[in-house]
Amino acid sequence: MLRKSPARAEDARWGTPADLLVIGLGNPGEQYAGSRHNVGLEVLEALARRHHVALRKAKELATVAEVRLGVKRMALAFPTTYYNDAGAAVRQLWRRHGILTPEALVVVHDELDLPPGKIRLKRGGGLAGNNGLKSIQAHLHHADFLRVRVGIGKPPGRGVDWVLGRPSKADRVELDVAVERAADAVEKILEDGVDAAMVIYNRDDL
Repeated sequence: MLRKSPARAEDARWGTPADLLVIGLGNPGEQYAGSRHNVGLEVLEALARRHHVALRKAKELATVAEVRLGVKRMALAFPTTYYNDAGAAVRQLWRRHGILTPEALVVVHDELDLPPGKIRLKRGGGLAGNNGLKSIQAHLHHADFLRVRVGIGKPPGRGVDWVLGRPSKADRVELDVAVERAADAVEKILEDGVDAAMVIYNRDDL
């Protein structure tokens, strides 16, 4: 049974409810395009391309788009607050899209603890030092949301230089495949739920 987040007057939902709100983490600006830290945004852009929609600037500190798969509605959003302050946008988007349960929120992000090209789905749990996830937790007052983790591998040196840098050509090939697979996983979550998606996308052979 899904657990609802604590209700507070300032968190009153006012938008048309979405079946899923998908957040792609990354940094805005051309200087960050193609960096390891922006694979969450790349997954969002892949989903937008598939459904022939464009991410457009919204007042909720984000660029957003909406798509439908059958009768289900999915909101796509990229916080333009910079990665480490994503929670400020997510809090507004959560309200705008009428999200009622933690599992209706999916955050797609890069993951140091997975090799390049691997993806894993996760329900709640620890934040593994990810400042974007910490910001979302701080603004929503819980960390029960779903995550789609896209592996970028461990850095040989400073983590900040690694995540803000661009992958090698070989890793880029792996990441391009992972981006499409992560987009597949998001669609599976929308269509059949996170448990069904985990059975497929958390396999060791993927």
